Amino acid sequence: MEVLKIATAGSVDDGKSTLIGRLLYDTKSLTDDKLEAIERSSKQKGYDYLDFSLATDGLVAEREQGITIDVAHIYFSTDKRSYIIADTPGHVEYTRNMVTGASTSQVAIVLIDARHGVIEQTYRHFFINNLLRIKDVIVAINKMDLVDFSEERYNEIKADFQKLVEKSDYEDQNITFIPVSALKGDNVVDKSEIMTWYSGQTLLEHLEKIDTADIYNRGRARFPVQYVIRPKTEEYHDYRGYAGKVYGGDINVGDDVMVLPSETKTKVKEIYFYDKKYQSAARRSSVTLTLENDVNVSRGDMIVKVGELPKIEKKLTATISWMDAKELVPGAKYTLQHGVNKVLAKVSAINNKINPDYSGIETGVSSLKMNDIASVSFQLNKPIFFDAFKEHRTNGAFILIDSQSNNTAGVGFIE
Repeated sequence: MEVLKIATAGSVDDGKSTLIGRLLYDTKSLTDDKLEAIERSSKQKGYDYLDFSLATDGLVAEREQGITIDVAHIYFSTDKRSYIIADTPGHVEYTRNMVTGASTSQVAIVLIDARHGVIEQTYRHFFINNLLRIKDVIVAINKMDLVDFSEERYNEIKADFQKLVEKSDYEDQNITFIPVSALKGDNVVDKSEIMTWYSGQTLLEHLEKIDTADIYNRGRARFPVQYVIRPKTEEYHDYRGYAGKVYGGDINVGDDVMVLPSETKTKVKEIYFYDKKYQSAARRSSVTLTLENDVNVSRGDMIVKVGELPKIEKKLTATISWMDAKELVPGAKYTLQHGVNKVLAKVSAINNKINPDYSGIETGVSSLKMNDIASVSFQLNKPIFFDAFKEHRTNGAFILIDSQSNNTAGVGFIE
């Protein structure tokens, strides 16, 4: 069964946790003990409704404050597919957590409180979804029950959000608007009986019908080698296979390929998935390749098609989301991990700081603090083979590791 990864985003009290809890409840994905705990807690608090946020907010501090602090991953399934939801915090202090939660997601749900409409945090959430190149964005206009299920209010918010969409440079992004009441269950799993003016799909219907093959950006084929397979048995005495995952495009038997960084040319001889042979490996499939020639290939090398080379350089500029308490400053050195490759990287310059509310950039910045987003240039001690993140989501991203603390200090999206 295929898996759809979803990231939620919304300001404090917009109802993210309640929406997810409602999804779990209406799809009968909550265990009996969890449901009993929700019913008991809701009754103790004097609520005349079930507090579904308890299904996701696991930290004591989250329950006490009624906010989401850390990224919670929630799993559920329907007859059609399985889902992993990253319930990310909406508060400005936890921007780094939102980037982390959304980095592996294929779909984003941006919640808007119908009473408040598009606010500054909405700009930030939409900016991060654009930064991460999330193709399918669902704008769930929540708490419609608190604005009398007004079609006029829904259209006002939709028009305001469209102005925000016009600021985006991601032309292929799909934006879908759905009016919901997570608390009452309107248009989450079941169609609203009150908002008859809305003729679109419910949230779950839309998630069920998203074409997962269309979610990932199609680009040039990249095959980072994860492991070299050498059985050295009598049956497979001379066997040499290269295991990894195909990204961007398909790889076929007979393709002319080049091994990086050696730039040795050869052809794809065989494609295996476990013990079965195939003529083609689709993007995002994990396979083992064998090559026509006995060339030197190691873990961390990359196999690409001839004529489709990535950039091979010792310098790069990237948009950085800074996650460490220790500030990033020019001249600082980090370990840059790009795929399975690790190189030493020195910060050449902080070019500008990017305001995620679309208000522009700040120049003359001397350091980056936690949660800052900026354009930063690096000098590497040896070349890596990369693509721009906008062209290749997998081969255009990296993380920065503090060599002293071993913390993941930041994440980069190559420009």
